[in-house]
Amino acid sequence: MSYMPDTRSHRGPHPGDAQLFTTQTLPVLRRAVSEMSWLLSRGYGDKSSQKLVGDRYTLTQRQRLAVMRACCSDSQLENRTQKQMPPDEIESEQLLIDGYNLLITVEAALAGAPLFIGRDGCIRDLASVHGTYRKVQETLPAIEVIAHILNDLKMSEVFWYLDEPVSNSGRLKQIILSFIERNGLNWNVKLVPNPDTVLITSSGVIVSSDSNILDNCQTWLNLARIIIENPQFPIPPKPFDLGDQN
Repeated sequence: MSYMPDTRSHRGPHPGDAQLFTTQTLPVLRRAVSEMSWLLSRGYGDKSSQKLVGDRYTLTQRQRLAVMRACCSDSQLENRTQKQMPPDEIESEQLLIDGYNLLITVEAALAGAPLFIGRDGCIRDLASVHGTYRKVQETLPAIEVIAHILNDLKMSEVFWYLDEPVSNSGRLKQIILSFIERNGLNWNVKLVPNPDTVLITSSGVIVSSDSNILDNCQTWLNLARIIIENPQFPIPPKPFDLGDQN
């Protein structure tokens, strides 16, 4: 089997997203999130819960992915809420960023891709890195927007962590380093085998919407949502709120 090369220049929506995520489908997706979270809270596994709820509402694969990313159990929700840092309390703190996680979400927001608010308040997208990161037209604008917000937050140090095994991580590191040099920023960029391990064991404030990181880190900042909901965001998006409605 042959595969077409990835030639996309944007982090935008897939062709069917306009029909999959609408004001008409939103109530069904919200119910699916509520029911899957209920199952997770009672010990059901991720895959079995997703299949049960997805089949119940005949959801497509992308709808199931959105529901899965918006879900969490009651205990996960309580844990994440207790550890979340408000932005007005992080001045002079050290910030550690899950690089691809934050960058791709902001890229997706700038490109008009669908975004979803989950039970934990995080904004997530449907993009993913399958072993390769591809720079798109939104990459530099996304870095610029992130820098603008971080400047307002007055962090003491900012560390970006990128997955070394992902192809083109070295190129992305150089893009960020060039941006740092041009703007005189107090940022650092590190390539590591597994950012999750570094972020989970760090005492700094973590930026990520990855469930495993949020469940195991010490403190975290919901930076993607802060950025995207900022009044100065270039293209104000309208995320679908899939948070539990109960």
